[in-house]
Amino acid sequence: MRNDLDGSDSAVVKQERGVRTRNHLISVAAAEFDRNGYDGTSLSRLSRSAGISIGALTFHFAAKGELASAVEDSGRAATRRVVEGVTARGGPALDIVSALVLALGRLIETDAAVRAAARLTQERVGAGPDWCGCWLPDVKELLKQAAEQGQLDPEVDPCPVALLTAHLVGGVVTRVRRGRGEGPGAVAGELRELWRLIRRGITARTDPESELPK
Repeated sequence: MRNDLDGSDSAVVKQERGVRTRNHLISVAAAEFDRNGYDGTSLSRLSRSAGISIGALTFHFAAKGELASAVEDSGRAATRRVVEGVTARGGPALDIVSALVLALGRLIETDAAVRAAARLTQERVGAGPDWCGCWLPDVKELLKQAAEQGQLDPEVDPCPVALLTAHLVGGVVTRVRRGRGEGPGAVAGELRELWRLIRRGITARTDPESELPK
């Protein structure tokens, strides 16, 4: 009986170790794909960065594409958690857009898997859904609601504003990857100021200094 329990405990330990190794590989790969892109990252490079053998790496991910897909999934999942967390709070549609844009900026600065997903879904043949698809449809719908609710200037079309938001958030990804900004939070701070200017130009409110979410 004791031997059966020992075997069960051993299997659990091995499973937990396997999960930790897999998560470690995804984390290391996210940083490598973010910096070097899909073509610039090799399995041997990933093996060295992770501190494990090629054999151990391919035990968990048989090919580089599988690991890239796991990184994309991780980045998309993290993005959706932020989107769903922000939108669940409710409030005026334009305020939700503001909160979402700023939350995405903070996420991009701190999560390499999110930046890697943004890059891989553009560069990699056979990649999954584009990373922007995790959040941009929500922004488009919210801006449409903001227009219907009279929160946007009557002359402002929500579609170009959504496109501008996509360019703005994409620029944050690039700036963080290239190490722009002076210290943690600097690029997200830049985004906050830029979004303040954009909001001032699109809002129908008489007060141009309406508060952005913290």
